[in-house]
Parts: sequence; structure tokens; C-alpha cells
Amino acid sequence: MTTDTLLQALQPHSVWSHFATLCAIPRPSLHEAALRAHLIEWAQAHGIGTVVDGAGNLILKKPASHGCESASGVILQGHLDMVCQANAGTRHDFGRDPIAARVRDGWVVAEDTTLGADNGIGVALALAALDAPGLLHPPLEVLLTVNEESGMDGARGLAPGTLQGKRLINLDTEEWGHFYLGCAGGVDVELQHDCGREEVTPDLAILRFDVSGLRGGHSGIDIHLGRGNAIKLLAEALRDLAAHTDVRLIEFKGGTARNAIPREAFAVCALPVAAVSGIDEWVEHRLAAWRQRFAEADANVSFRCDLDELPVGKAIPPEERNRILAFLDIAANGVSRMSDAFPGVVDTSDNLGVANLVQGSFRATFKVRSLHDGSADALADKLVSHAASYGLHAWKDGAYPGWTPNPSSRLLALCQQVYNEQFGQPASLQVIHAGLECGLLAASHPHLDMISFGPDIRGAHAPGERVEIESVARCWLLLKAVLQVLAKV
Repeated sequence: MTTDTLLQALQPHSVWSHFATLCAIPRPSLHEAALRAHLIEWAQAHGIGTVVDGAGNLILKKPASHGCESASGVILQGHLDMVCQANAGTRHDFGRDPIAARVRDGWVVAEDTTLGADNGIGVALALAALDAPGLLHPPLEVLLTVNEESGMDGARGLAPGTLQGKRLINLDTEEWGHFYLGCAGGVDVELQHDCGREEVTPDLAILRFDVSGLRGGHSGIDIHLGRGNAIKLLAEALRDLAAHTDVRLIEFKGGTARNAIPREAFAVCALPVAAVSGIDEWVEHRLAAWRQRFAEADANVSFRCDLDELPVGKAIPPEERNRILAFLDIAANGVSRMSDAFPGVVDTSDNLGVANLVQGSFRATFKVRSLHDGSADALADKLVSHAASYGLHAWKDGAYPGWTPNPSSRLLALCQQVYNEQFGQPASLQVIHAGLECGLLAASHPHLDMISFGPDIRGAHAPGERVEIESVARCWLLLKAVLQVLAKV
């Protein structure tokens, strides 16, 4: 059964039909044009107004239902792009191939790639609201931003005054039963260093070391779960090996996105032939230690070493090897501080998301997050200073503000009232240790009253990402009920 046929059979049909379209049209960050063009064509066929702003964001506009013209406008907001991650050995081209989804135990899942439920389900919910027959609604705008996952460029580039509505519902959170009223801000830390290279003598053996099998995940939502970071583990291992034998580092690659916990990393090294005989035992020892360390969080971690068929090339000098491996091993990674105001919520963290050494050029990227913009900036400054202490050039980039909670929000009170009526209990109020676009939207449109909610999504930013079918149905029920109430106020 095809993904389209499978999804079209699910309820609510309108939501899953739109999600099927999103699965069919590739939409990596910075490559949303094809999807945007399709949605413009769809909107025009349904009499829905379309605007593309200077940043590439798509804004869909629908007048209020008859008799509701005086209600304050509502904006439904999501992002068009998705994080593209695949398991090693998976032959999937995110720029060309559709996402292959399956239904398993009440969830829609992509087995070997990311699914794109982050934020495809949110987009599908918003589109379904635009063409829901008989739905009473206020003036509607649907804001679909671009390049949220790799820079929030769409939200960052939204000009003040673009949006006319006064209330905004962000549909980009991933835990049903919660209303989110605040989020972390963030900043990237980039590193670059030219290590130089020197010839490797042909009598050395070329070995490839691979760390794999880690769960990975979202570098904000999952950062507190204690999962392994493949970059850190491989650097730790090679640093230990280099303390006992002459390891010539030729290549190192780990992670693919700053906002995903790295699941895999590999390195190509040259070693004395005499040292090769003991490598297997050393690998087994390291792996046993890791499996004990990550028995709960990442029990399937794998570590292997294989003879490489590549010809002997050039390696970075030993002093540069020591510099790079020590920095990657020691650099701060993970939770820095938990929140005092919100029990169980991470306040400040960072994620070493990407590290590449290719032909003597080293680059790395950290994602820093915090509920307090000053704390994010302070941790980023520490990373820059730490890099400088190792002779590495580092700088901050792409800062975006957090979203400050407003417990007195009128929109929150109305949504809570509707939730209680529909489900017999209040929703939990939360802030999220992830970067929603609400902070940037509040900066350009400070009048907005905002809230965020969404269905249950697990494993975002990693292969195996899944979304619960029942929670999508509940989220759709809530969204419709909220819009009907907002049509009258």
C-alpha cells in the first residue's frame, strides 16, 4: 500500500489528506519552493487569498464566516520545511524522494528516515481549517514559514505589520494535552580551523572507526534524556587510542544538523601495523563501557573498526589531532541548568551537532538554547572562549529570542475553557526547551496574543519519527472548537 493510500484512509480525512501531500513533495530546509507552489495552486482553486513575502513565507487568507466579520483575526502558524535525517545505508534522496510512511500500533511512522510530522502535521491542521465545510471561524490567516529548522529565516524575515490578526495559534509543539505559553531562545556557535596536512608513510594501516546505533533526537526536547552523542563518543575513544599509539587522523565526520543529537560518526585513521592486532579487543572494551554507561538511554550503541581500502593519503599533524580531539571530547554538551520556575524543564543547554574534518579543514557547530536570552548568550560566549583556548576560531551566529510566558493571556484562557469542555479536564501549561518561532513573531508583531499546541510526536529530528493518530484527531477537534469560540469574540 502506498503512503498516499495509507494516509488517505485515516481520520480525520482532511488532515491526513493534506499530510499525504506534504509527504509526497520533498521539503528540506531551503528547498520549500515546490511545496509552496503547490499550496498556492491549491489555495487559489479554493478561493483562498495568497501572499508570498520577501522572505519566502506563504500567507493564506480567508475572510470570516458570515456574521463573524467583527471578530479579531486569528493566525494559524507552522513551517514548511522538515529535518532530513536517515539511517546509515538508507538510500533516500530528501531532495527527490517522497517520505515512506507506515501505520504501526496507532502511530504513523517513517522507519528509516524522519517523517516530517514536525511540522507537517501542524501545517496539515491549518490547511484543513481553511477548507473545513461549515466551520464557523473568524478572519483567518495561515502563516507558513520557510527554513525554520536551519535558521528560522522565514520568521526572522517577516516584516512588521505583515500579519493582520491579533491572536496566533502555533501548531508546532509535540505533546498532546499541553498548552505551551513560552519557549527557549537560541544561538549557534560555529568553529573553523585549518589544521594543515602532511604525508602519511605507506607502511601504516588505514582503519575506519564507526560509532552508530544511537537514538539521537531533538537537541532541545530530548537533550535531558542522557542519550549518547556520537561525535563526543568517537572523539573520546580516539583520544584514548592516541594516548597509547601513533594515530594519524585523516578524516572525521559526525552529525548532520545542529538541532539533532548526532547518532553516527566515523573517522579514518592511519596506525602502525603492529598496533592493528590489538584494535578489536580495544574496540570491544570501549563498547562494553559505553553500553554500561548508556544502558537505559542508548543501549544499542555500536562501535566498530574496519580496515579501509582507501589509498594512504594525508593526515593532520599530531599536535592538531590532539587539539581537535581534546576540544571535541571536553567541550560542554547537554544540560547546563534546569529551570527554577518550571520544574522538570531544561533552562539552558547546548548540543554539539556537527563536526567535520575533511582535507585538513575542521568545522563544528553547536546549538545553544535557553529560556533566558542572556543565559544562552553567556553559554555561547563560554564555548567561543573554550575554543579559543585550543587555538580554534569560533563565533556566534543566528541568535533568536525566546518567547516569554504570559499566564494572563486571554487566548490561553479561552483555549483552556474549550479544552475543559471538550475533554473534561484542563490542559497542562508548559514552556518548551525548543525554539518555536513565537519569539521572533512577537518581536515583529508585539501585539500578538499567542499559544501553541499539537499532537503527540515522538523522535522528531531522527529516523523513526512518529505521530499518534488518535492525538491528531483530538487536536483537530480542539482546533475547530477553538476557532468557533474565537469567531464570536
